[in-house]
Amino acid sequence: MLVNILEIVVSVLMLVLAFFAINSKSLIKSVMFLSSLSMLAVVGFVLMKAPDVAVTEAVIGSGLVTTLFVFTLLSARKVGN
Repeated sequence: MLVNILEIVVSVLMLVLAFFAINSKSLIKSVMFLSSLSMLAVVGFVLMKAPDVAVTEAVIGSGLVTTLFVFTLLSARKVGN
């Protein structure tokens, strides 16, 4: 019962963060919302008892992709100035 409630809460939060990531005016805020969304996906995978997928999502989805996006945005700002 508790797991079902947690799954619903995580799913709703993921939808809200996806909406914020799409509608954010600032690119860096959008990247941070996307990173938070990815971390909630990790929680969802743990709740579904898929720890291998959760670890992969945490390392690649949250860590690597977010770092790549942030460095790309910073590089684009340097070139633009």
